[in-house]
Amino acid sequence: MYLIRRVYNVKPRTAMKVAEVLANVAQIYEKSGQRGPTKIYFNGGTLPGENNVVYMEWEDESIMSPYRGDNKIPPEVFEVGRQVREHIIDQRIEFFELINRNK
Repeated sequence: MYLIRRVYNVKPRTAMKVAEVLANVAQIYEKSGQRGPTKIYFNGGTLPGENNVVYMEWEDESIMSPYRGDNKIPPEVFEVGRQVREHIIDQRIEFFELINRNK
């Protein structure tokens, strides 16, 4: 099992807006059956830690390329995602293997 985390560095004072839109993107993926429950969290500057960062994370059984031939990305993802493109400075994706004590 893997934890997959997308990290978005955003322009100042836009973290909450980006987080709200990414929550909508996550909901589209969840409804399409392509992703399980997703957590969205951010620091808009009112808490200790790195400011202006939004995180989207979920667990999955495997790591699969979104560009694989049989993948059907819901078109709404692109429509909703356009709402925040101008606020994103940089982004990356991180992968973590979760410990399985039953192995």
